[in-house]
Amino acid sequence: MTQEMPLSRLKSLTVGPFRGFARQEVFDLNSRLVLIYGPNGTGKSSFCEALEYTLLGNVAEADSKRFRDQNEYLRNAFVNELVAPSLVACDAQGNDIAIVPNESAFRFCFVEKNRIDSFSRIAAQAPAKQTELIATLFGLEAFTEFVRNFTSEIGSQYIDLQGQQALRLAQKQQGLQGAHQQIQASVTELQRIAADELALTSSYRQGISFDQMIVELNGDDQTLGRIAQLDAELQQPAPLKSNLSSAMFEAMGNDAYQFVIKLRESQQKLAGASQEVSFKQLYEAVVQVQQSSPDACPACKTPLQHVQVNPYLNAGQELTKLQQLDELQQQVAQLEQSALQAIFKVGQSLNTCLQFFSLNNPLKPFGLDNIQPGLQWWDSLFVPLPDTFTAWQHLISQIQQLETNDKQAEEVIQNRANKQAELKRLCDIAQQITVLATQKQTALANQINAQKLIDSFQNENSQLIASVEAEKTIVAKNQEIVAAYKIFVQKLSNYSERLPAQLVADLGELVVQLYNSFNRNDAQSELLANVKLPLAPNQRLRVAFQNQPEQLYDALHILSEGHVRCLGLAILLAKNLKEQAPVLIFDDPVNAIDEDHRESIRRTLFEDDYFADKQILLTCHGEEFFKDIQNLLSAEDVRNAKLFSFLPRLGEQHISVDFNCAPRNYILAATNHIRRNEVREALSKARKAMEALTKGKIWSYVSKYGDGNLSIKLRASSASIELRNLTEQLRSKINRPEFSDPNKNLIYEPINSLLGINGDCREWRYLNKGTHEETDRAEFDRYIVQMIIGYLEQLDAAIG
Repeated sequence: MTQEMPLSRLKSLTVGPFRGFARQEVFDLNSRLVLIYGPNGTGKSSFCEALEYTLLGNVAEADSKRFRDQNEYLRNAFVNELVAPSLVACDAQGNDIAIVPNESAFRFCFVEKNRIDSFSRIAAQAPAKQTELIATLFGLEAFTEFVRNFTSEIGSQYIDLQGQQALRLAQKQQGLQGAHQQIQASVTELQRIAADELALTSSYRQGISFDQMIVELNGDDQTLGRIAQLDAELQQPAPLKSNLSSAMFEAMGNDAYQFVIKLRESQQKLAGASQEVSFKQLYEAVVQVQQSSPDACPACKTPLQHVQVNPYLNAGQELTKLQQLDELQQQVAQLEQSALQAIFKVGQSLNTCLQFFSLNNPLKPFGLDNIQPGLQWWDSLFVPLPDTFTAWQHLISQIQQLETNDKQAEEVIQNRANKQAELKRLCDIAQQITVLATQKQTALANQINAQKLIDSFQNENSQLIASVEAEKTIVAKNQEIVAAYKIFVQKLSNYSERLPAQLVADLGELVVQLYNSFNRNDAQSELLANVKLPLAPNQRLRVAFQNQPEQLYDALHILSEGHVRCLGLAILLAKNLKEQAPVLIFDDPVNAIDEDHRESIRRTLFEDDYFADKQILLTCHGEEFFKDIQNLLSAEDVRNAKLFSFLPRLGEQHISVDFNCAPRNYILAATNHIRRNEVREALSKARKAMEALTKGKIWSYVSKYGDGNLSIKLRASSASIELRNLTEQLRSKINRPEFSDPNKNLIYEPINSLLGINGDCREWRYLNKGTHEETDRAEFDRYIVQMIIGYLEQLDAAIG
């Protein structure tokens, strides 16, 4: 930043009308320290906003309060005017220079509550706000914006990547797109047809070509195809079968023979019982006429009460006795039916033989022409014929012959079925051959027609095609440029992503140092060993403690509210140091920091060496804080500082400023009082100066060069340390031979003079007397008081 704005310090600020300033005021800032005190509402923020406007070009509070027009926020409401404040600075040689607002250069000159909260809680912000804060933290906004402005690749609107002639050719070739697609489709179709031909040939027979298969199936001029051969063979009629067999006829004959035997046996039994049959018929007749003559005998008409035997009851009883005869009659009827059926089957077989052997067949007289063969016909089969053979023997012989013929016919029929299946298979293959031939012819025709269109296009556009070929070299070079650009942008983006990690190392170390300085009175387990700042959105701010340096914790999860703010302040101050900002503007640290850390932060700012070469502008609303800062500083530093006091307005519509603010440094205050001959007031301030020096700087000095462990007696457990006892203890420590500071006499002598060699002196009595209200006492000796102030000035100057 010093190269951008080589200023050494701010010199003067002219402000008003602006915010709370209703008229113009000029602030002389030409000092390394500018300390401003004023209660809340007296205008300190307006002063800091004027600095912010002149250095950064904007006021963050206007944005946070959602003023669309920042001028409306900055305008003084009472006079309704706004004059841009002006800031004069000086360079290292003391020459006045004009300030040009530069947010990136001066943003880390400002430290105030909102900025501390933003950076201490950076991990809790929304991703967009995190990105902004991270870029701000590492000073990468300009570089990030520079990188972001690069597109991922160069577009065709900037460089020719296809060639103008190629585009013209491509536009014309769009009309050929269908032809090219047709050629590709035809090639694909022909490949598919070839594969189908191969598969079809394999299904026909292995080891034969597609063309050979066609000749075998369909034939040629010299040979008849296999399909025609099978078709001719299948045109011949199939042989007839008798479906007779010797075994079946033998079983049939046995059935007929058995039924005839049983029938004749039953008929003989029935004939032997013919008389019983007559009686049975008589009894059945009597039972049947019972309904017509139920009260008298049906034969003699004698009333039933006069007959000796009831004819109806007798007939019923006799029929019961003749039940077996009835069963025999039914059996004869059943056997007769079964025998006739069995004989009929034999007659059917005989007719079948006559059908197959019609010429000179000895069985012809036995043929059945729509008549039912009976027992007589059956018996005739077993009567010898003129050739000495019976009809039954001829029938058996012919059935055997027919059975042999059926077997031969079955073979012929089976072979015929195989031929029909083979013919169907071959016809299916022939049909597929026809389909494939048609498809192949169509694909070849489409391919030829498409190629004719392409060849015609090539001839008509030969000049343009040549121009495209000549253009390819330029396009190839442009493509190399685009590829190189893409690699460059990728490397630039990778560098931009890695840059925060490279910048964070030394910044994190400085944050740890400042944080530990703010917490110098804490235990080692509460001091930091490491801090990991977030490098990208959604990363956490993590810390490690000195007792566990390898264990990282989420800072917002483990740190108290006060320590979180200390961490945010450490980040801002580390960036101020890292950026080598010449100015630190600290707006009201009392609001930003809790009481436990104020003393350590004051010592870090004004006692440690971090900010020794930096102009510091500090505002505060706490008078004690204002006073403690001035007494932490040497009287000489306070004398050279610019002190302003913002006063209550008391009804005036303008910020009231005391440009001659009385110093709160006790030594300077005592000096001013003695100059005005206010001796008692001078002694009171001298006593406070002695207390501030001994309890602060001198005790720290003794701890640094010797043993700071003092043995002090208290009047009570709750009593404060007595100044005399403390001062004597410190003098004793400094006077020891082992005390390591070679210039200790510069501090020892003024202390010794104030205490007195023998332990009692007028100077010390004056210090005590000047703090208490007494009546009717002798006047203080002005010379002695001046000596006391002189000793205190020597002490303050020696201990720095």
